[in-house]
Amino acid sequence: MIRRSAVFALVAGLSASAALAADTYVVDKAHSEATFQVRHIVTRVRGKFTDFTGTIQVDPAKPEASSVELTVKTASVDTGEPKRDDHLRSPDFFEAAKFPEMTFKSTRVKSVDKDRYEVTGTFTLRGISKELTLPVTFLGFAKDPWGNEKAGFETSVTLNRKDFGMLWNKTLDAGGVFLGDEVYVTVNIEANKQKAAASN
Repeated sequence: MIRRSAVFALVAGLSASAALAADTYVVDKAHSEATFQVRHIVTRVRGKFTDFTGTIQVDPAKPEASSVELTVKTASVDTGEPKRDDHLRSPDFFEAAKFPEMTFKSTRVKSVDKDRYEVTGTFTLRGISKELTLPVTFLGFAKDPWGNEKAGFETSVTLNRKDFGMLWNKTLDAGGVFLGDEVYVTVNIEANKQKAAASN
């Protein structure tokens, strides 16, 4: 019994050490952005999402042990044109009433170069989940003038909207289509290190 208790204590101690090795950073929405571009007839329309949250577990000693979870509210889509935004929230596109969130949850992190990583995870949009690998650049750590510890990250990826059930389009009289299938997505994140809870 003494030996078993010692083993349990050792395992608990190792688990606690592993938990302490990673720092938790929370996305600072005011200083982050999630934007996209898609072809519209002959040019590109740009938009963004104004409501999103995320948590990043950063292990400075072993970056491959880090992880990330991001959630974007689909109804927060904003292209600067209210009628177009209403259409994007409709069943033709995001169907925001039925699918209010799109999410990304990492499953593994691979270092490919200094401050560059491949972050693989599950991306879910309109109830459809697909494995996605994001090329992530780590922008460094810093402190703001008020002593808050920050971390920065950026990534971009091209998605095919039809992979997630967004099939709406129109054929143009002169040939071609109204809207492109490929959507170029960029995410820039400034995250705040979560402060340890004060002990009693």
